[in-house]
Amino acid sequence: MPSSSITRRPNGKWRARFRDEDGKEYARHFDRKLDGQRWLDENRALMLTGMFVSPNAGRMTFKEYAEQWRALQVHHRPATADAVRVSLEKRVYPRIGDKKVRSIRSDDIAAMVAELSETYKPATVTLTYSYVATIFKAAVAAREVARTPCIGIKMPEVADETVDPKDVLTVENVHALVKATPEHFKPLVILAAGTGLRQGEAFGLTRDRVNFLKREIVIDRQLVMRNGKPSEFGPTKTRSSNRVIPLPQVVADALSAHIEAHEIGPEDLLFRGSRGATMRRNTFSPLWQAATTKAGLEGYTFHALRHHYASLLIEHGESVKVVQARLGHKSAEETLNTYARLWPNTEDRTRQAVDAALGNVADYLRTEAS
Repeated sequence: MPSSSITRRPNGKWRARFRDEDGKEYARHFDRKLDGQRWLDENRALMLTGMFVSPNAGRMTFKEYAEQWRALQVHHRPATADAVRVSLEKRVYPRIGDKKVRSIRSDDIAAMVAELSETYKPATVTLTYSYVATIFKAAVAAREVARTPCIGIKMPEVADETVDPKDVLTVENVHALVKATPEHFKPLVILAAGTGLRQGEAFGLTRDRVNFLKREIVIDRQLVMRNGKPSEFGPTKTRSSNRVIPLPQVVADALSAHIEAHEIGPEDLLFRGSRGATMRRNTFSPLWQAATTKAGLEGYTFHALRHHYASLLIEHGESVKVVQARLGHKSAEETLNTYARLWPNTEDRTRQAVDAALGNVADYLRTEAS
């Protein structure tokens, strides 16, 4: 401890005091010198182990502290920032927002998780909890609290999100979708089915990102579409989402005809709303729903075209690493976790390989037996 002392006051009380690493002084009065010394020893131990927290810390409500934390997250992408804000405002603040940070215990967090689990999907609950845990981790680092209450919290089991083969759009389905889609957006469906672009990546694609000579598409940004705000260019979902995708001839033909028909300039977006406005989710969703209904594919999202593209790559023997690169996944593990059930069953090939190599080994057993 930087400095400490214990002295007797004229009134007979014992005054124990110490200064923390920042030079701030703390003092308390005790009837017995032994109690004062114990208080000093406890705080000395806390400082030596990095667990010391000012008695005045953690007095803000969770909402106040979380809002301060949010303001510092300048590295958050716009979509992430919106997701965090909505999650806190809608699911967390109504439950623990008014509690002081220092007063929140593991039981409070467990009760919040249990209550959320009654209404929301496991993945949503888990994501919400992760934001709360991150905020408390920051509070510990800032010495607002000595330890996080996000310890030993049982989370709901997240369902397997592996894509089921029976839910993947077939080639015939894609043809039906193209036929059912308004003329202006037919090339969009072909683009997504033939390159696996995410919706924001497809809507943010400009003519200069399509290289017809090299037969490739450069993805280095996306159109960020947020409710109540104008759409704008933003970074891709992750760093690994920045990629170059081979341009199939069928997609090149569709885009080329589309560019010519609509006189799209070098830096213009390939796809806009009916009146030339930048695409927004609430304007495209009705068009998509109408097309899927007309094609007999009601319930399928635009993301289903991305799964279709992945299924084509897997069906034609592309490796996990290639599929990962084309889709812009962060890791091969993410690709496998998502599409494991689409890879062909290799059990028969395994049996055939072993039989081909060791098939004659049984002859030794027959020889020995005879």
